[in-house]
Amino acid sequence: MAQEAAARYIEYPQLQGKVQPLQLEALPKWATIDFQLRGRFENQSSDDYISGNGQSYLLTRVYGGLEIRPTKWLTGYIQFIDTHALGLPLKYVTANQRDVFDDRQAYLEFHFKQTKIFAGRQELKYGGERLVGISDWTNNSRTWDGFLGRYGDNNRIDVFSTSVVEVHASSLDKHGAGLTFHGAVGTIGTWVPHAVIQPFVFIKALPRVQGANGVFGTQTTVTPGAEFAGDFGGFDFDVLGALQRGSYSNESIEAAAGYVNAGYSAAHLKWKPRLRAEYDYASGNPHTNPLRMGTFDQQYPSNHNAFGLTDLFGYQNIKQERINLDLTPVKHLSLLIQEESLQVASRFDNVYSGSAGTTIKAPTAGFRSGDLGHEFDASGKYVFRDYLVLNVGVGHLSSGTLLRENSHGAPLTLAYFGLTYRFRLDHKSVAP
Repeated sequence: MAQEAAARYIEYPQLQGKVQPLQLEALPKWATIDFQLRGRFENQSSDDYISGNGQSYLLTRVYGGLEIRPTKWLTGYIQFIDTHALGLPLKYVTANQRDVFDDRQAYLEFHFKQTKIFAGRQELKYGGERLVGISDWTNNSRTWDGFLGRYGDNNRIDVFSTSVVEVHASSLDKHGAGLTFHGAVGTIGTWVPHAVIQPFVFIKALPRVQGANGVFGTQTTVTPGAEFAGDFGGFDFDVLGALQRGSYSNESIEAAAGYVNAGYSAAHLKWKPRLRAEYDYASGNPHTNPLRMGTFDQQYPSNHNAFGLTDLFGYQNIKQERINLDLTPVKHLSLLIQEESLQVASRFDNVYSGSAGTTIKAPTAGFRSGDLGHEFDASGKYVFRDYLVLNVGVGHLSSGTLLRENSHGAPLTLAYFGLTYRFRLDHKSVAP
């Protein structure tokens, strides 16, 4: 529907292609089996910011799920994951690339009219997934353990209490002690025609953290905000704003983030061009007050292509200006060309990776320049015979002054080619 389309961040690689329905007579009518098979070949010219350190590897991912429907008010679902980074030296394999046969989801869904309750290991996805999402592009996409209650449909409210699942490549994935990530998200799909408003508040509460001044304590980060997305006669937009307040050990939190992107689609023209501009901001810590933290906590986002296809930066202490062009030359084929300019928001704060780790620690006097660099990307998707999705792309980051002056100046080119196929087995084939 139009509301769902408006809430989708189109540059994020949403699943395309259909799930192929297959029939298995031996399967009970109250059960469905589903699989996703994905492989992606990648080549990086300067892995780990090391000039000449070219790495070529194959990322493989297998999902297998079983859904059971014992009664009309209860559904159970369990899903396994098995991922590998073939050909990549172990010292370069990250936590989101490898997970040897593990439990990805396992939950019960209780539903009655407009009320649903989910209990167990599950996905959380809201709006453009810039604050809370599963990060599907990574080999090990994210899930949470806990509880979620939902009431409503086009207008609905979600309330959850969860803890993010930590991936352990050679042992069982599990979350930390207690439930540490909570939230309430409203979705309003009928107030404004062809638009969705999604107010939210997220609370991250960790039992033990160490502040910048070395003092140990607890963390309570409250992130209220809203996302507003719409599509009006070819003009579309997606706007998000969020504040953060709370405490981190003995430091107070005062941070903010937001983005705005808008574009126009000329569907009547050949290749259906769509031109779009975007600005992103997430605050950094200016270190003007040792008892105040200004770094925005990016929460648990889907960061792929938020700051270019090379995926080097997270939604913390960053500014970005981007322009992109979408083209649809033929049915089932989509092309994307884009360019980004990237800077840090504060020269006195660190440079952060997509996983919120510190890539470069800021010197006491701050970086001399805030320029991270410029990136150019080109990518395409083709859906073959409705079910097989082909992805190909290349991104090139030209390092800015900040990276060059801090031993991270090697320009990086990332190229990839991927295939994804999804199918499901029912007692009787059902049209998708």
